Amino acid sequence: MPEPAKRDAKAPRFLEIVIKDSEGKVWSTVYAQAKDFSTGSVGYYASEKATNPESAERYQCSLSFTLIGSKPGK
Repeated sequence: MPEPAKRDAKAPRFLEIVIKDSEGKVWSTVYAQAKDFSTGSVGYYASEKATNPESAERYQCSLSFTLIGSKPGK
């Protein structure tokens, strides 16, 4: 895999993401881990289940944060 075009030297190893509804009720807290993607880009990725606190229905959540400009040139 080619080296990314750039990295963020001050990026943390993970991000804590709190998912809330419009009334501020927490559905889930997700931890996105630093990741080197198969495309060569770098960023963060998380996959988690979130629960609606009112109905107890569950949702699947996938999050991807990609550092803009990190994809290697062609």
